[in-house]
Amino acid sequence: MDYLKPVPEPTPESKPYWDALNEGRLMLQSCGACGKVRHYPRPLCDACFSFDVRWINAKGTGTIHSWTVTHHAFNPGFKAELPYVLVTVDLAEGVRMQAPLRQADASTLKPGLPVRLLIESARDGLALPAFALAAKA
Repeated sequence: MDYLKPVPEPTPESKPYWDALNEGRLMLQSCGACGKVRHYPRPLCDACFSFDVRWINAKGTGTIHSWTVTHHAFNPGFKAELPYVLVTVDLAEGVRMQAPLRQADASTLKPGLPVRLLIESARDGLALPAFALAAKA
């Protein structure tokens, strides 16, 4: 079956991020000059304006900052998943990331709940991030 959802178009700055997801890892950019971690990948540090980029392995854990429940498919490819939950997660590395939340009922969510990263194969050569609730430590 064809993959009907829109797909990301990697840029030179984001290609290592997408490549790592395809390998089953989450990588984040870190400034080579000041060390600030950033997400989504971009060419310039917003703290010190350095172009020096490093890539770090992320833990893939975090806590829910906020969420929304989507009831309308903005693209026909999402229709079969309705309704779905999109979470904003505070990652352990100090940045926020958005992705779908799997295997959870939105009525049970609250800020601060721990989540773990899932990496889902969308099609050959394309893996996408998602989250699932994690057991509390």
